[in-house]
Amino acid sequence: MPKAVGEMQGKISGQIIIEQLIRNMELGQFEMGYSILAPCIFSLYLHPDDYARLTAVFDLIREDAKKALAARLAQLNARPLGISALRGTKNRKPYKIAGKDWTFEFFPDSESAVPLGDVEIHSELNETPQPGYHGTKTTLLDREPSVGGITGRTGDPRPETRQTGDRAGDRVHAEIRYEDDSGPQLYLMTQDEISVGRGGDGAQVSLALYTNDEVSREHLRVRRDAVGKRFVIVDKSMNGTWLNGKRLARGVEETLPAKAQIGVAEVITLQFEARQAEAGK
Repeated sequence: MPKAVGEMQGKISGQIIIEQLIRNMELGQFEMGYSILAPCIFSLYLHPDDYARLTAVFDLIREDAKKALAARLAQLNARPLGISALRGTKNRKPYKIAGKDWTFEFFPDSESAVPLGDVEIHSELNETPQPGYHGTKTTLLDREPSVGGITGRTGDPRPETRQTGDRAGDRVHAEIRYEDDSGPQLYLMTQDEISVGRGGDGAQVSLALYTNDEVSREHLRVRRDAVGKRFVIVDKSMNGTWLNGKRLARGVEETLPAKAQIGVAEVITLQFEARQAEAGK
């Protein structure tokens, strides 16, 4: 990872942006029965200073990025050489994009989440979000991609509203660690109630899981009961939710321990932990 460039110089170049677009595209592949789709809609968030410095060359970066991504797609579709060629390519699925062309939109980060010299990239397969796929999020520097918020496009070009937690006025009640198709994630629970699932198609969720459709659009809810001084969880899914290995009855609230493992359709495991101040109440 070209970490040192951004950290030492505090600047990001067009070449680094293009390299990160390729990385994001490769991480965001969506396999189907007879082909593999690659993202072609990219939203790039830059530190305001980097955004101002690069504004004049965004069109040139777009032009080079299209060529680079198309070349990488051609490499993925190239016939294998050597021993691999002897095995044949009958079962190899072609790579393609689901849109007519690549699209790149640049935005200045207004939430103080992207450091100078970094880029945060959110991608989608095409203009219409696909069932079971809610985009890929990547960053250049070694930091957690921002997570949380509501899935779907609602006028804001960002695939979801980002939540960083620990801001002024935000009290973090609990943290949830997990790994989905976009990598390791950390979600900070600042609301009294959150919904968890894939989201999309009218289902707004607080914590959007980037995974397959075995996970329901709204899979479960976690609620902080300030009066009873506890957390509760309720399953709302088709394929089930497990609390510390025990399957929950659908629609029935269960007490959520201060530390717990939550199994989501046996696809993703959420590591839930109440903050000490909350757990001690």
